Formats: sequence, C-alpha cells, structure tokens
Amino acid sequence: MNKPTFVKDVMWTKVDIVNGKTTVQQALNDMQHKKTKMILVDKSHDYDEYGVVLIADIASKVIAKDRALDRVNIYEIMNKPVISVHPDMDIRYCAELLSHFGLSRCPVLDQGNIVGVVSLTNIVFNGLRV
Repeated sequence: MNKPTFVKDVMWTKVDIVNGKTTVQQALNDMQHKKTKMILVDKSHDYDEYGVVLIADIASKVIAKDRALDRVNIYEIMNKPVISVHPDMDIRYCAELLSHFGLSRCPVLDQGNIVGVVSLTNIVFNGLRV
C-alpha cells in the first residue's frame, strides 16, 4: 500500500477570514484581489462556528434580489456552520466527503482554527502523483 496523501499536502494556506459585519462589497474587493471563490467568516465569540460565503451566495442572495452590495453584511448571507476537514485526513476520504455534500471546496480546521482550504481541484491534480 502506498503512503496516503493527506489534506495538508494539497491544501492552500493563504485564506481570507473576514468579520461577519464586513459588507459584501468589501468582501468582493478582497475576493477579486485574492482570486478566490470563497470567503470565510470568523467566529463572533469563542463558542461560535465559522461561516462561509461563496460567489454563488452573492449571486443568488444579493445580486439576483437587487440588493446593494455595500448595504448587505456578510453575516446576512453566510452559510454556517461550515463542513470542514482535518489536515491529516486522507484525500480519498476528503474527496468522498466533498462529493457527497456537493461541495467543491471546504476549510481545513486544526484544533478549532482554520489553517487552510482544500478543493476538489487540488485533490484531483495533486492526487495524480500518488
């Protein structure tokens, strides 16, 4: 049996985490600069969970409803809690989990903190080397 490839081997660690009170316009500005399709929303207190906003959420919950980007806060459209994976998870199981829930990416949490993001694209292209 080959040594498995883990999520930590294929994830990217440059992630943007915003406060829930950030406006959608501010988040979009960050997203365009960082070339990401996902913005992570920080916990508002110690017992809270992380949230996530995807480009699709902005399209369906703000633009399609003709709401002003600078008047809608991220917390109003975020999905919470997020499905996350551990950095030591085998990418085969991660791929199965993401596919099962129809997700293309998710945050990677270690000891309750976001340490990266993993996507099916990362898994597929990096999984080719196993």
